[in-house]
Amino acid sequence: MTSGRGALTALHLLLVWALTAVAVPTLGFGLLVSAWSGGAGAAVPVLVVGVPLMVGLLATAGLPARTVVPLCGSARQRFGWAALVFVLGTLGVLAGLAAYGGDVDLGSATNRIVLTGMPYAVAAAFFVPSRWVRLGAVAALGVAVAYGGFVGPARSEHRRHEAEVAWYQEHAELLYLGAVPPGMEVSRAEVGPAYFGVDYRTVRQDASAYVSLSVRPPLTPTPRCPKFAEEGVTCTVDAHGEVRTVREFPYGGRAVTLTRRHGGAEAEVTSQTVDESGLRRLLDTLHPLSDAELEELMRDKKIDHRT
Repeated sequence: MTSGRGALTALHLLLVWALTAVAVPTLGFGLLVSAWSGGAGAAVPVLVVGVPLMVGLLATAGLPARTVVPLCGSARQRFGWAALVFVLGTLGVLAGLAAYGGDVDLGSATNRIVLTGMPYAVAAAFFVPSRWVRLGAVAALGVAVAYGGFVGPARSEHRRHEAEVAWYQEHAELLYLGAVPPGMEVSRAEVGPAYFGVDYRTVRQDASAYVSLSVRPPLTPTPRCPKFAEEGVTCTVDAHGEVRTVREFPYGGRAVTLTRRHGGAEAEVTSQTVDESGLRRLLDTLHPLSDAELEELMRDKKIDHRT
């Protein structure tokens, strides 16, 4: 390709890109406004007028390429070429919208408008009888497919994951986890605006052992029992500030609750099946929730966030 034909080809593709980068968002905005104000039926007249107008504008953009693109040699051929470029480019725009709807980052609003014209320029490049121009179009198409189908979604998932981690760690001072009691596993964890709760349940399906851990800001300045005790409930505070509450049930069972200060938080464990030594062992092993433990809870879908 001579320098003159190369410059003409570049001008041709630049015209296609510039025209569609302006006209296609305008057409899309018109469709959106008409559909919003009058329903889907109101968008039909915009399409009936807008699509032929777009094809006509593309045909006009093909005028300088009469000697470069064979399909632009005559008026009839140019309109056929314009229709093909419009259809292929619009498919590319729809693919971009699908990727954007899947949270693929396409940059700022200005950048997205600029990108709107690229599928039409790439489609037009395939009609240029030059091996290098077509190879460039194939390369551009490959980059778009790779980014929209693989790189972009992976980055989007990474950003979403980081945002979720930051969401859970909003009150990191409350995120404490104890060693899992023997024969049990973490079944569920919940992060609230002012608490972190963990449920431990038995691994065996035929057993019902259960321990609940709750970490929250201290309810009182110093550890103490409630001023008015409920019937069937006994409460004591030892010399280390550990509060022991036992609730006796009419049917003979009982629930033991141990509450202990841990740093600037207050940790409470409750169970009807695990004895006090097991509950104290859990409190003794409390440690800040590590990134690996949080990742495991998220991966196993065992943690929720409540607002």
